[in-house]
Amino acid sequence: MKEALKEAKKAYDKLEVPVGCVIVKDGRIIARAHNLKETKLDTTKHAEILAIQKASKKLNSWRLIDCEMYVTLEPCTMCAGAIINSRIKKIYIGTMDEKTGAVGSKLNVLQDYTFNHKVEVQTGVLQQECEKILKEFFKKLRKLKK
Repeated sequence: MKEALKEAKKAYDKLEVPVGCVIVKDGRIIARAHNLKETKLDTTKHAEILAIQKASKKLNSWRLIDCEMYVTLEPCTMCAGAIINSRIKKIYIGTMDEKTGAVGSKLNVLQDYTFNHKVEVQTGVLQQECEKILKEFFKKLRKLKK
């Protein structure tokens, strides 16, 4: 999760919502990404989607079997769907997203529905650090808008 937080910091520095993500296979990071939605003017440029794309390229497969994802903020429905479809084994989440979270906050796409693939979930990993960067970001954003 510390590596995912480094990615979140990169997003923060670009005035992107500071979400970072890494994908690990066999104990090694194979992909890392951060939000680029504002930079690329593309709603699909979430950290999770970008990391999945990079991992798929690295493994030369859309199936990310035996891969684990570390993400600083609870995924949305789009990202939760991509996590299922890419066959990620387990996801570690830093902090929950009470507004748009789809892995337990608003709904739980990964566990409340019967899909062809089940994803293990662990929440609260480095939660304070993950919350802190988000709170600092939105505080900074409010100041910039004044």
